[in-house]
Amino acid sequence: MSSPTARLLELLELLQAEPLVTGSELADRLGVDGRTVRRDVATLQRLGIPVEGERGVGGGYRIRPGYRLPPLMLSEDEAAVVVLGLAAARRLGLGEAADADGALAKIERVLPDALRRRVEALGDALGFTAAPVSGQPPAGETALALAEAIRRSRRVRVAYRSAEGEASRRELSPYGLVVHRGQWYLSAHDHGRDALRTLRVDRVRACAVLDTAATAAPDDFDPVAHVTTALARVPWRVQVEVVLALPIASARMRVPATLAELADDGDATRLTMGAASLDWAASFLAGLGCDFRIVEPAELRDSVRTLGERLLTLA
Repeated sequence: MSSPTARLLELLELLQAEPLVTGSELADRLGVDGRTVRRDVATLQRLGIPVEGERGVGGGYRIRPGYRLPPLMLSEDEAAVVVLGLAAARRLGLGEAADADGALAKIERVLPDALRRRVEALGDALGFTAAPVSGQPPAGETALALAEAIRRSRRVRVAYRSAEGEASRRELSPYGLVVHRGQWYLSAHDHGRDALRTLRVDRVRACAVLDTAATAAPDDFDPVAHVTTALARVPWRVQVEVVLALPIASARMRVPATLAELADDGDATRLTMGAASLDWAASFLAGLGCDFRIVEPAELRDSVRTLGERLLTLA
């Protein structure tokens, strides 16, 4: 069940969205009983919001016709940023599309009329060249709890389910939330394993913030760098090691940090990564636009040679 404050806000939204809502409908939508609905309606009335009740068949609750909440005083630039932010969040898979649409509808409802029309026009006119990201956003309650624990330097206890479906309970010292291609990751110290771990936040089934102080992160710890390295080390069927004829600064500009680990090798760069297939690895290396020497696996040489012969036939 949501908190009383969150439930009151949801009740207010329901009453603003519908001309008349029955008590049973409100109880079903809020997940409470009729007595709680009546108590919450009375609370809104005490706050000065004119909620009216109609008895009898077809009766229910409504907000007095003509009543509007005070306008949200945003400048045009601020309103544009809000619209762009919600549109980008939806496009990048940072949250559920329905949540972004709902948030925008609530904001538009309390904007002054002239600004609301311009905001609606911006939303209708906005387009993106990049394809939308299909992400796995976490439950909002989970993300907020983890963020609170990180800010307060508190441990959390989570129920977690791995990619293989294995359930576990873990006590963590969380250090940072990182988003990559629509997926949310948590960088944390796992006390049961006594090691740094990267967890998918959408696989957290429950999260409780504890009173226990979190273990301090290592000196100069960077959650983004830690998650990036963890993603680059995800085991694949094929493990590749090559030496690129590039200084490491140039290699970092061409190779995504989440795809491979790079190490300085004098005037060259040693690249280590996993790949789904030898053919994919050959295509990726060919696209880097530099000479390279294959360290392992030896079979990768055949894939590179085959790719080169195929490209020559197309020239």
